[in-house]
Amino acid sequence: MTSKKSLLKKLWTIMVIILLNILVITFFVTRISSQANALSKLGSRGTEVRQIQDKLKSLGYYSYGVDGIYGAQTKAAVTRFQKSRGLSADGIAGSKTLLYLGLSKSSGSKNTSGSSNLNLLARIVSAESRGEPYSGQVAVAAVILNRTEHPSFPDTIAGVVYQPGAFTAITDGQINEPVHESAKKAAQAAINGWDPSGGAIYYYNPVTAKSQWIRSRPVIVTIGEHVFCK
Repeated sequence: MTSKKSLLKKLWTIMVIILLNILVITFFVTRISSQANALSKLGSRGTEVRQIQDKLKSLGYYSYGVDGIYGAQTKAAVTRFQKSRGLSADGIAGSKTLLYLGLSKSSGSKNTSGSSNLNLLARIVSAESRGEPYSGQVAVAAVILNRTEHPSFPDTIAGVVYQPGAFTAITDGQINEPVHESAKKAAQAAINGWDPSGGAIYYYNPVTAKSQWIRSRPVIVTIGEHVFCK
């Protein structure tokens, strides 16, 4: 009888030890996972912070050293960027802010179907091709997608859209105007594979374009008031 009680006591002790080990392992795994998914914010350090600072600097929002430390200057720069893009201006570089900076880990060139990508694509299409025929709007969206696959451009939609000097709608603020319903449909059509531009990576309005370089590009097709070219 005594030996049976002793055996049960040992088994109970072993079970408690195993349970404690599981709890400890779960705690550390959860902690490591939460750290890996942590947002870059005031006090953060590391490679992602450097990338944020470098991107903000190239866009003219940050004028300090790229040191990988998320200090007050970096937070202020992120806040200014967020305000300019119509985002929640909390100074925290969350997933949406990273997407708009072209730094999102989940917005690679092969992943264009996410809702954030679709919304941004629709915004730039609406701003750049408002009043154009529907096929012309789809063509503008296709140009942006084509650029994500081209080595001369960023490989994300946000990176292409916010590339310095790429689109006048960014500099004049039209990107923040209400989005037309046709632009939403055009963006989705381009993501689904329709490319009326014929593979173009540039387009321009010959009436307003001042660049002689853009006029020298090989023309593929003209749709509405836009010329699409290679």
